[in-house]
Amino acid sequence: MGIRTGAEFIAGLRDSREVWLGNERVADVTSHPAFRGAIGSLAGLYDMQHEPAHREALTYPSPTTGNPVGMSFLIPRTREDLVRRRQMVKIWADATCGMMGRSADFLNTMVMAWAAKQEYFAQQSPECMERVGRYYEECRERDLFLTHALIDPQVDRSKNRAQQDDPYQCLRIVEETQHGLIVRGAKMVATAAPFADEILVWPFPPTLTEAEAPYAMVFIIPVAAPGLKIICRESFSRPDQFADHPLSARFDEMDAVAVFDDVLVPWERVFLHRDIKLVAQMYAGTRIREMTAHQTNTRLLSKIEFVYGLLCLMAEAIGTQDVPTVQEMLGEAASYVEIIKATLITSEHEAQIDPSNGVMYPSLQPLQVGRTWGPRIYPRLMEIVRRLGAGGLMQLPASSAIFDSPIGPEIEKYYRGAHIAAREKVSLFKLAWDLLGSDFGARHTLYELYYAGDPSALMAGFHREFKKEESRARVQAFLREGTE
Repeated sequence: MGIRTGAEFIAGLRDSREVWLGNERVADVTSHPAFRGAIGSLAGLYDMQHEPAHREALTYPSPTTGNPVGMSFLIPRTREDLVRRRQMVKIWADATCGMMGRSADFLNTMVMAWAAKQEYFAQQSPECMERVGRYYEECRERDLFLTHALIDPQVDRSKNRAQQDDPYQCLRIVEETQHGLIVRGAKMVATAAPFADEILVWPFPPTLTEAEAPYAMVFIIPVAAPGLKIICRESFSRPDQFADHPLSARFDEMDAVAVFDDVLVPWERVFLHRDIKLVAQMYAGTRIREMTAHQTNTRLLSKIEFVYGLLCLMAEAIGTQDVPTVQEMLGEAASYVEIIKATLITSEHEAQIDPSNGVMYPSLQPLQVGRTWGPRIYPRLMEIVRRLGAGGLMQLPASSAIFDSPIGPEIEKYYRGAHIAAREKVSLFKLAWDLLGSDFGARHTLYELYYAGDPSALMAGFHREFKKEESRARVQAFLREGTE
C-alpha cells in the first residue's frame, strides 16, 4: 500500500475493460500504439514519486500507515500545505510540459476536497458521508488514477435530460436494488478513460429540474465494470516518433464517451442520488472549486511557461528577437506567465481556514482569474506562435531522417537558423508545429477553451460572484460628494 511504481500502474490496466477505437475492441491498452505513449508518460510520473530527488516534494506520510502517499491527497491545514501541494503539481506538470490536463493529481484533488467536506454528504445519509471518507482513504492508500465524465451527450441541447426522445439518452437510474444502482445512458468527455483505474460520474452543469431526479447521481466505479464501454475519438498519438512529433508521441491523453449499459454501481460507491439540490450544490458546497482551481492554474502556469520558452527560442533561431514587434509579442507572452503565477500566489496569501473543518482553502476569486483568462490566453499564445513561425512552420521536411539521406547537405544549408544548425532549428519548429498545427495541437487549443466550462458563462459568473460592494460604494460616495 502507498505510492505505486509506473510498472504497477501499467499492470493494473491489464483487465477486462471494454475500450473501443473505431471498430476495434482494444485487447490491451498498455501495448496499443494509440495509448502507450500517454500511459508511459503517466507511468513516469508515478516513478518520480520514488526518486530521491523528488520523493519529499511529491509524497507525505500516510496518517493511517505512515507509508509515503501522494502529496495531491494532502488535506491542507496551513498556507505551507497549500504551497507544498502547488509545488507537487508543478513538478508533475513540468514533466509533461503542462500537456496532460488529467494527470492523477487532478481527480486526487477532487476526492481530497470531498473528504475535507464529507459532512456535506451526510445530508443524503450518514452512510454516504462514511463512504466518501472510506473512498478517499482507498484512493490515497492504493494510489489510484481516476478520471471523470460529467457532460451529457451533445444531442439536443434545447431539451433537458428528462425531455429527450430517449429517457436513457443521458445517464439515468434504471433501478435501485439491494446491491446498488443500475444505470443506463452515456457521459462525455471522459479524458484519459481508456487508461484510468476508475471513473467519477456526476451531472454537469448541475441544472436539474424535479423531473430530472433520476439523472441526479454522483458515483465512482472501475473502468473495467461490466457493461461500461469506453468509445474513443481518433488517436492523435504518434508513437515513438519523438523527433518529428515530440509532444504527440508522449502526451495524447485520449478523450472518450462512456456508455453505461445497465451497469451496477455498488452502494459503497454511490455518494449522492436522486436529490437534485444536493447534486446541484455539490460543486460549491464541498468547495471543490477552490482546490481544483489551485491545481488547474498550476498546470496552466507550467504550460504557458513552456510556450513562452518556445517562443523565445523560435525568435532567436531566426534572428528576430530584437525586432520591436517581436519583443512586444514576447513581452505579452511573459505577462501571461506572471498573471497566472500571481493568481496562485495571491490565492495562497489570501487563504483562510474554514472553521467547519479546519481546512485551509485558497482564495477563489484570484484563481477564477486563471479559469476565465486561460481560454483567452492560450489561443492568443498559439496566434503568437503562428506569427513568429510564419512560413518556417510550413517548410519543414517530412521527416528528420532526411538529414541522413543523400540530400542531407542541402537540408543543412537551407534549413539552418541565424545561429543554430539545421537539425536544431528543424527540431524546434517541429515542436512548434506539433503544439500549434497538428491534430494534437488543435485538440489542446479546444481543451483550454472548454475544460473548465463555457468561457462566456465563466466570465459572466465571475462578475456575479465578484465582491463588488466596495467598488460600487466608492463610486456612489464620489457622486454624493458632488451634490453636498
